[in-house]
Amino acid sequence: MTTPTGSPPQSQPPDQSAGRRPRMTLLSPLHVLAVAAMVCVPGAASAQGQTTRGFAPTVLPATIPIFPLQDIMLFPRATRPLHIFEQRYRDMVADALEGDRLIGMVLLEPGNEADYEGRPPVYPVGTVGVIAESEELPDGRYNIVLGGLSKFRITGEDDSRSYRLAHIELIPEAMTPSDQTMLGDLREELAGLVPIGLPGIQVPAELADEDLVNGIAQLIEVDPLDRLGLLEQPGSLARAQALIDLMYIRAALPR
Repeated sequence: MTTPTGSPPQSQPPDQSAGRRPRMTLLSPLHVLAVAAMVCVPGAASAQGQTTRGFAPTVLPATIPIFPLQDIMLFPRATRPLHIFEQRYRDMVADALEGDRLIGMVLLEPGNEADYEGRPPVYPVGTVGVIAESEELPDGRYNIVLGGLSKFRITGEDDSRSYRLAHIELIPEAMTPSDQTMLGDLREELAGLVPIGLPGIQVPAELADEDLVNGIAQLIEVDPLDRLGLLEQPGSLARAQALIDLMYIRAALPR
């Protein structure tokens, strides 16, 4: 089994002062540059205990490795730290680091936990991410950070590896100028709900509207299927509206 790290690596440590509430900073989504070639620290890819950094290719492939989890998801323009220790997913990360550094995250369908070691059903919509940072530990485990690039839909699978490979079609999320304006109008309301949905987290003023929406959608504690519903929204504006509705319902607040 593979688990995410306990907290984002860029979060501020809790304030231990007596009588003061711990404060955290909302993890600013990692802006992954689209360049033609992978960029990494020279020599680091083969050296254990070192960190590599890379960027996404300009064209995403039609087949990618997928990483299914029960309750952990990745959103476009957001980051997800992960600790990889299951052997087949170590193989997946090693192969990705040798290639385009891409991994797709998808949600496992519930009720198939007993078949986790096999190929249990997954929901078809996920997010492809680039390994933006990686550290290979001396025992072969990995710490990685995925930067979300684009949503995708699975159209089939390839059984040629120990880990899962999926044939995908990308799901673009276009924003019109009108959408951008409407999303900006929702920012104050959404930011005002953050203390309810994510207690103790502060929203940086410089965080872009789309990054705010996707960051909250990824971090807020909700049922996995509710989070999947947020991911499946056609874009950041619809996601923001659905997220606001969900946060009002969870807090039992009138609108």
